[in-house]
Amino acid sequence: MEHLYYNSPVVLTFFFISLGVLIFNAISKNTLNILLFSTYRASILSPLMYVRLVAHIFGHQGWSHFMNNFLTILLIGPMIEEKYGSINLLYMIGITALVTGVIHNLFSRNRLLGASGIVYMMIALSSFVNIEAGKIPITLILIFIFYIVNEVISSFLKLDNVSHIGHLIGAVCGIAFGFYLS
Repeated sequence: MEHLYYNSPVVLTFFFISLGVLIFNAISKNTLNILLFSTYRASILSPLMYVRLVAHIFGHQGWSHFMNNFLTILLIGPMIEEKYGSINLLYMIGITALVTGVIHNLFSRNRLLGASGIVYMMIALSSFVNIEAGKIPITLILIFIFYIVNEVISSFLKLDNVSHIGHLIGAVCGIAFGFYLS
């Protein structure tokens, strides 16, 4: 065990908190997700509404939803954390969660949960890791074409329980952070 180290504190802590929420949500028969780890329209007088605006990123519908999000986060998150620093990544995750939660609640009547917005933020932000001053990375253009255009099309053509607007907001946040921090 002495050879193991906590190489990416924000990413790994995010993973372990979300894994714990997944387990305790299963034990509570989805009560935990509804109470704390999904966001939805509620009274602005409810203190829990404000907690849920950010905490929704820790809740997942099941193992498959959790695994799909965290395979990407664990793959590219450590690179982003190394490049931009743990504190900056923590701020970016928090801001993306809050913006996604607020916009979702303004325009949707459904519940939102999961880290998909964070995944898309990281995907977009990853294309800025090796950016040079005054140059737009081709990887950013390709990510825009493959991920963002697909989400725009999917938001109009697919009737599913996926928050395509959450994906788009995450990607926009990632691009904004990338330009700001570069």
